[in-house]
Amino acid sequence: MEQGFDYVIVGGGSAGCVLAARLSENPDVRVCLIEAGGKDTNPLIHVPVGFAKMTTGPLTWGLTTAPQKHANNREILYAQARVLGGGSSINAEVFTRGHPSDYDRWVEEGAEGWSFNEVLPYFLRSEGNNTLAGEMHGTEGPLGVSSQTAPNTLTRAFVQACQEYGIPFNPDFNGAVQEGAGPYQTTTRNKRRCSAAVGYLHPVLGRKNLTLLTGATVLRLVIRGGRATGVEYMLGKDRHIRTATASHEVLVTSGAVGSPKLMMLSGIGPADHIRAHGIEVVQDLPGVGQNLQDHFGIDIVAELKGHESLDKYNKLHWMLWAGMEYALFREGPVTSNVVEGGAFWYADRDQMRPDLQFHFLAGAGAEAGVPSVRKGSSGITLNSYTLRPKSRGTITLRSADPRDRPVVDPNFLAEPDDLRVSVEGVRISREIFSQGPLAKYIRELRFPDASVRSQADLEAYARQYGRTSYHPTCTCKIGRDEMAVVDPQLRVHGIDGLRICDSSVMPSLVGSNTNAATIMIGEKASDMIRGNA
Repeated sequence: MEQGFDYVIVGGGSAGCVLAARLSENPDVRVCLIEAGGKDTNPLIHVPVGFAKMTTGPLTWGLTTAPQKHANNREILYAQARVLGGGSSINAEVFTRGHPSDYDRWVEEGAEGWSFNEVLPYFLRSEGNNTLAGEMHGTEGPLGVSSQTAPNTLTRAFVQACQEYGIPFNPDFNGAVQEGAGPYQTTTRNKRRCSAAVGYLHPVLGRKNLTLLTGATVLRLVIRGGRATGVEYMLGKDRHIRTATASHEVLVTSGAVGSPKLMMLSGIGPADHIRAHGIEVVQDLPGVGQNLQDHFGIDIVAELKGHESLDKYNKLHWMLWAGMEYALFREGPVTSNVVEGGAFWYADRDQMRPDLQFHFLAGAGAEAGVPSVRKGSSGITLNSYTLRPKSRGTITLRSADPRDRPVVDPNFLAEPDDLRVSVEGVRISREIFSQGPLAKYIRELRFPDASVRSQADLEAYARQYGRTSYHPTCTCKIGRDEMAVVDPQLRVHGIDGLRICDSSVMPSLVGSNTNAATIMIGEKASDMIRGNA
């Protein structure tokens, strides 16, 4: 079976939803969006607190890393969304863009046209902020961005503790200054998650020129005469191979794991690796799947004297109360994204910009793979990570079977400087927990416990408890060097009619959460495709 379109978009995540909405604005253009996961109907997606229940399970791909040789050979859970909206449907909803210098650095790395001043209009076009406005914030965009109206008591105490430690208060991490501590703004609207699917896609699904396919496994790109002409896919459990053709372009938006996997399955990537799996080489691009960068987050966890944190609502009667409060008044703990507060600060004060980011969770054990407190107790968590890690990893094929998961090797802590900065993040985290505003609530620090004192102890702790922060990027990077996969217009080198338009094209990792930047990439790509940029 074959269906014809002008554009076929592979991947219904953050960038894919943006592209589908923007390109289908032209009623004369036929757009097909293909997503491997299901529709975003799970109610946990749409309540902010649901994040804590979705870092593993049916809405993810169930990935784990290859053994991390610099992290005690652990195979680390690697949450990647498998649902419409992608990461924006299951993430912690934290809205940060990164430091302006991150984007200016991209230009130096070969991404002409991607400086901060050149991408800022796309950030503003996407943003629908309910509090902040001005030259650094948009108010009318599809992506709802909200300030928290009632942060948890311990989130307020965290921000005060940061100030006592010496980190100044910052009401806007996306404003003139990044450094400081404060409550995060979140990608929510009217106390509900505003994913890219909710903000961009759902309002336009009635367009006759837009086709959405969910539960569809894309097998490979169809390349004829050096041009991408469509994709082959299977729908649901049906083993019949179908084809969606694209008269204009095929747009790959499957993320930093999925996009290089699809490219290599289609014969585009490192020639020797592709041949080793019995796949015919279409285009030798050695950078496909290389240059993987991710934030290696390390948590500390404290047990509380009382039950002020969100852990209180793990008990059935309190859980029911919270549900009723949300259903009746759209208030209470269900409106919390759990990761309510944060900070940007310095491991090295000689730096011109923060090199550490902190996420404060008003609970313990909220995410899969993170240590918790004793049963019946309540806790809090502070996560920190090196903002611009030097370690580089890979995405490679496990086999030529599209149903097989790829081999994900972030190569965490391969560079000694990453370990040094990460350990300083743990040290600062403990100092923040020891400040009066938070210390008065804490019974004891459970992870790391009092036995972890020396530099060697802290390094061992980092290797044992560090994990992904869900920010894989850079595996099909923009550039013009031999490892570049796409040009600054996001066109794949050597193949006509094919672009990659997601977080995989970042030349290097931005110093913050990555969802806002991925949505910006989708916005800018839509203008490039339409000839407006």
